[in-house]
Amino acid sequence: MAVLGKIRQKTGLLIFLIALALIIFVVQGALENGFFGSNANNIGSVNGTDIDAQTFMRKVAQVEKQNQNMSNTQAMNNVWEQELRGIIVGEQVEKLGLGIADDQLINVIKTNPYFSQNPQFLNAAGQFDEAKFKEFVKSIKNDQNQDRWAEWQNFENEVEKSAIEQLYFNLIKGSIYTTKAEGKFKHVAENKKVDFEYVTVPYNTINNDEVKVSDDEIIAYMKEHPKQYKSDATRAIDYVLFENKASKEDEDLVGKTINEVLYGNVEFNKKTQKNDTIPAFKDVVNVAEFVNKYSDIKFDSTYLAKKELPLDYQEQLFNLGKGEVFGPYLFSNHQCVSRMLDRKPNASAKASHILISFEGAERSTATRTKDEAQALANELLVKVKANPNEFASLAAANSDDPGSKNNGGVYDNIAPGQMVPTFNDFVFNNPVGTTGIVETDFGFHVIKVLDKYDAVLLATVAQSIEPSETTIDAIYTKASKFEALANEKKFDEAAKEVEATIVPASNLKASDEYVAGLGAQREIVRWAFNDDTNNGDVRRFDVPQGYVVAVLKDKNETGLLSIDVARQSVGNILMNKKKAEIIKKKMSGATLEDVSKATGSSMILASGVATSSPFIPNIGSEPKVIGTAFDLEAGKTSKLIDGNTGVFMIRTKSITDAPEAANVNSYVETELTQQQNAAQMRAYQALKEKAKIEDERARF
Repeated sequence: MAVLGKIRQKTGLLIFLIALALIIFVVQGALENGFFGSNANNIGSVNGTDIDAQTFMRKVAQVEKQNQNMSNTQAMNNVWEQELRGIIVGEQVEKLGLGIADDQLINVIKTNPYFSQNPQFLNAAGQFDEAKFKEFVKSIKNDQNQDRWAEWQNFENEVEKSAIEQLYFNLIKGSIYTTKAEGKFKHVAENKKVDFEYVTVPYNTINNDEVKVSDDEIIAYMKEHPKQYKSDATRAIDYVLFENKASKEDEDLVGKTINEVLYGNVEFNKKTQKNDTIPAFKDVVNVAEFVNKYSDIKFDSTYLAKKELPLDYQEQLFNLGKGEVFGPYLFSNHQCVSRMLDRKPNASAKASHILISFEGAERSTATRTKDEAQALANELLVKVKANPNEFASLAAANSDDPGSKNNGGVYDNIAPGQMVPTFNDFVFNNPVGTTGIVETDFGFHVIKVLDKYDAVLLATVAQSIEPSETTIDAIYTKASKFEALANEKKFDEAAKEVEATIVPASNLKASDEYVAGLGAQREIVRWAFNDDTNNGDVRRFDVPQGYVVAVLKDKNETGLLSIDVARQSVGNILMNKKKAEIIKKKMSGATLEDVSKATGSSMILASGVATSSPFIPNIGSEPKVIGTAFDLEAGKTSKLIDGNTGVFMIRTKSITDAPEAANVNSYVETELTQQQNAAQMRAYQALKEKAKIEDERARF
């Protein structure tokens, strides 16, 4: 009792201490998670302007609603780019004080086909009527359902924002000017030509094993060229997939079940508490009902041509007699048995045609008369009968049917009644090989019947081979044990011990959704970018295919490409540099002849090469080599040149100056158009690169 009394005396103090501990815990967690900071409810910021997470996610939901085939991550990335663009360009618009008046806004809105082509907003002359449009807006504003007015205001705001943004970029385009000097330069680049001889030793003549490039060398090179190899933060993971595959026992069970369908069985009926005799598939009377009861794929009454049947079993299935059964056979992870129900001769056909339309025919843009069209059709008929192999080329040259002219005029799998009556009757009432002319509402058709197909009606019981609960449990246990083992040992050692295959997935970005080999796996990407996930951490994930055990292999926060990605591009550059040093030692001599003799490489002539297209025939792009050729005087030999594909020595034979341009305006206009077309993208890209962007999407 004394103990209880002391406890009662201390209860107040105890409660206070517990409450204090809880407060400290909550506050500490809040501080760690930024709940009291400015970033708590933001998904990111641009130049100090926060992007509210709640508003952002509402926009994401709206995009998903409008685009049913778009995933959540795709919608999120789409909205993110819109937000970035809106803030970055918006800052520039605000600095310049750009805006549009109400009448300009109406001019923009009426270019929208919904308004410009909607009879509700057109006058008697078929023109857009501003008065009707303003009345429409007024009715929405006065509508009791203010949601409609809010939606309209949002629409107006987006239209205004887009119009002002385009005005800004139009100002940039308008500021671009191309001089005649630039036009002349372009003319010279295209028309000044050089002929030169060369000897080259390609880099690929040196075995890759002879040169080594270290990770440190790759990193150092990227640091020397940071803009070229700039990258967002990335993650690299390795994973092992424990796939939910049916076991041998599962396959045998499906095989047993499908054999019972094939040969019949005795089955206990729970309702009647008696055994029912299940007839063999060949003896079943109500086939459709039987298939729907015992098959994972319901009965389909569609007649199928031979080529529509499973490729490996086309002959057996197509040639079954009525009532005969084939199987079991494996198709698309199903054990199947099929029974022939019916055969339909000439169920579909293949034909080629040349349509000659005329003025007034349906959907025709032709200007020829009907008599001229008929005469041309008769002329083509004579030609195709004389030379049947020319049908395709004649169709390409003459047919007015855009849907078939470029594939020889062929239509395949034509079902009865699919074509207009006279076309249909010709194809199905004439034997294969018949050629003739029919007239339809579309014009005159020169038709050749190419083939007729029988079709069959098969009843198929197909039972899916799926892993059983026992198998799935065993796979789960295996994955869990591997996860524990991978936490004890190195990941690759653990995989080797259980004979599992490691799959790498590198260059994952915070906004990515897809993981190589697994498809959409946003949860894995989010885990990889979690601040609490460190290199070497292991975690198991449930995926549609089964279970994945992943390890975080590398965090790349350098702002440069990850080593895994850079090894291919940067590694090749550095490898070629080292190969060039080896090759140069072999290319001894001061003349082309000396180098050719020393290396056993031929002297080759390149003729009529221009700087606008710095390609050497059969070699590829070599701008450094071409530039050197133009710099040399005729007859002069270069030093050794490290090219894109190998080491070169060249000797310029002659340089032909570009002829004097009578008018360079076309070059000026072409250059101006190219520069203006690229201006919007380049301007925005420059602003985006300069902007300070905080991206917190990895948390969502």
